[in-house]
Amino acid sequence: MKVIYDPDRDILQLSFNQQLVEETTQITPGLILDYDEDGHIIGIEIRQASRKVDNPQEITYAIGEADTSKPDVVFDEAEKAKLRNRQ
Repeated sequence: MKVIYDPDRDILQLSFNQQLVEETTQITPGLILDYDEDGHIIGIEIRQASRKVDNPQEITYAIGEADTSKPDVVFDEAEKAKLRNRQ
C-alpha cells in the first residue's frame, strides 16, 4: 500500500496495490474511488484533504482490532445497482 499527500494540490491518495486504474468514481464531492479492470477498489483519493483530515502530512500505522461500532452503510438505489453490476 502507498500513501501520497500532494500539498500543492491538497490531494491525499491511498493506493492498495499497483494495478492500473481503469475507472474512477466520485462518491461524494472530493472523495474518489479508483477501480481495476475487474471492478475492484484499488485506491482512494481525497481532495481538499487538509479540510477533511486532521493532518494529511502525518500518518499513524497500527495493528489491532478494527472499529466495528460504526453505523451500517446506507446506499441509495443508484449505488446499489452499480455495486450489483460490479459483482
